[in-house]
Amino acid sequence: MVAEFLTIRNNTGNPIILKRIERFAAPEQRRSDDITTFARNFTRVLTNQTRANATVLAITDQTQPFEELKGLDIRVEPFTTKKTERRAFKNSDKERMRLTFEVDGERHQIQTPVPTTESATMKALAEHPKFQFTGIYITAESYLTVFSSANLNAWMHELRDDTLLSALSIPGTHNSPTCHVAPPSVRCQAVSPREQLKNGVRFFDIRVQPQYPDDPAKDELILVHSVFPISLTGNKYFRDLMKEVNDFLEHNPSETLIISLKREGPGNAKDEQLARILHQHYAREGSRWWVRPKIPTLGEARGKVVLVRRFNLNEELKKEHGGNGWGIDAAAWADNTPSATCPSGQLCIQDFYEVQESTNIEKKINLVKEQIDRASRCHYPFGVLPNAQEARKYPFFINFLSASNFWKTDTWPEKIAAKVNPAAVDYICRRHKDDDKDCSTGILVTDWVGLDGDWDLVRCIVGMNAKLRMRQN
Repeated sequence: MVAEFLTIRNNTGNPIILKRIERFAAPEQRRSDDITTFARNFTRVLTNQTRANATVLAITDQTQPFEELKGLDIRVEPFTTKKTERRAFKNSDKERMRLTFEVDGERHQIQTPVPTTESATMKALAEHPKFQFTGIYITAESYLTVFSSANLNAWMHELRDDTLLSALSIPGTHNSPTCHVAPPSVRCQAVSPREQLKNGVRFFDIRVQPQYPDDPAKDELILVHSVFPISLTGNKYFRDLMKEVNDFLEHNPSETLIISLKREGPGNAKDEQLARILHQHYAREGSRWWVRPKIPTLGEARGKVVLVRRFNLNEELKKEHGGNGWGIDAAAWADNTPSATCPSGQLCIQDFYEVQESTNIEKKINLVKEQIDRASRCHYPFGVLPNAQEARKYPFFINFLSASNFWKTDTWPEKIAAKVNPAAVDYICRRHKDDDKDCSTGILVTDWVGLDGDWDLVRCIVGMNAKLRMRQN
C-alpha cells in the first residue's frame, strides 16, 4: 500500500510551520475489557456496543523514532490548506507520526493518530504558551486540520457581543437528557447534560410532558423521548435539568444555551398548557430566559436560555411583544424533513430521521453535508438588527445528525451516531473551502457525543468560529 501525502489545513488566524516529523513503528495493540456494571451499560449491552476496544497508545518520551525529519520549513498560511511532499507512513499504515509545528516562535506537538486516552489538544513545548491548538487527524485521508483551541466550558467568551447568535457554529445534542438507563431506542446520549455543557454543547433538544396539566400550581414537566420516559429507574424532571443549566450559566456568564422545547409523551396535555407552565414557573419576568420572538445577538443572550418554541401558544402569550408572540417560533416544524424553513422564517431545518435500513445511513450523511453547505453560504451582519423582520434574513440553520428506526437494531441511535458523527468530523475538517466565507456550520444536533471521552466533533464545530473571530478583529 502506497502512503498518501500528508495534507495540512490551517484553520487558525496564525501561520503554522511544520518543523519536524518523527516516525514510529506500529506499536503492539492492547485490548481493554474493563466493563462496568450491567446497569451502567444496559443500553450498550442490548445494542452489542459494550466491547473491548483496541486502544491507541501514546508515544512516550522513551519511545525512539525509526526516522526523524528535521529542518523542515513547511509553512501553511491562515485558513489555507497545503498538500505536502511528505508521506503519512513509510513501511506500514499502522505507523505513527509525531509532528512539531512552530507558531510565532512557539513549538507545539501532536501525535497522529491521537491516543485514545487523550484529547485532541496539541502539546505546547513552551512553559507559558500564548497559543493553544487542537489537531484533528483523518487517518484514512492522511489529513490534519489544526484549529485554535477554545476553553470548551466558556468558548463564547472570545466572540464579540454584536455577533448574531445564528451566525455561530454551535454544537448541540438531540434529546439531550437521555443519558440514563433506558431501552436502546430511547437513549441518545453518552454523558449527562452537565458534562455536555462543560464540553462546549450550547443547544439542547428537550421533550417534555406536563404531569399535572390542569393544576396551575404544579410545575412538573416529565422528560420524555416520544411516548417513553427517558429512564427505567423513574421519572426525570425538567425542573432538575434547569437547576444544572442555571448553575452552569451562573458560573459561566459569557455563555448562552439555546433550548428547543417540544411537548411529547402520553397523556392529555395540550401545547397551550405547556406554554402556561413554562411562562408561569420557569420563564417568568426577571428570569434568565430569552423569550422575545427575535434571534438575539450574543451580547443579548449571554447568561441566558434562549427559547426555541416547538409548541403552540395560548391567546395571552400570543399578545406578548406587541402581538409578535413569545419565544423563537418553531411551532410549525416540518416533520422528517430533509430541508425546510419554519413559517416564522427564523429556522432552516434538516431533521430527516426515518432511516429505514442501515444502508440508508449514507442518505442521512449527505443531507447533513448539504445543510452544512447552506449554513456556510449565509453571510451574517454584525450589530443589533433593527427589528425582528430584518433578523429573519439570518436564520438558525439547525442540522440534526440523529436518526433511528425502532424496529431495526442496526439503526438505533448509537449505531447511527457511530457512522454519522465521524462522517461529520471528516466533512468539517476537509470540506470548507479556503475562501472569504464565514464557513459557519450552523447548529449540529448530535447523538452520543462524549462517548469514551471523544469530543472531536464538538471541538471541530467550535473551532469553525475562528474565521468569525478574525473577521471581527
